Amino acid sequence: MPITESAKKALRQSIARRQKNLRKKEAIKDIIKKVKKLVAQGKTEEAKNLLSQAYKTIDKATKSFLHKRTAARKKSRLTALLSKNSIKV
Repeated sequence: MPITESAKKALRQSIARRQKNLRKKEAIKDIIKKVKKLVAQGKTEEAKNLLSQAYKTIDKATKSFLHKRTAARKKSRLTALLSKNSIKV
């Protein structure tokens, strides 16, 4: 356990940041799952509408914990998945 006041504050900050980052991480996972599920069901129009929300969620995470290239890769793979399946329709 921290002893000094500054160490106690650092612990509080660390816990708060961790909780915030975990919420953002779960939001990214959830939105990606929703897009993939819609694509699998063949609902490409709904998936396209949800894609902008996925981009927004991923871009917001790059400001705190997600690396910009990881974010770009996630967005690229979602777009490729959507475009690949929309051509078949």
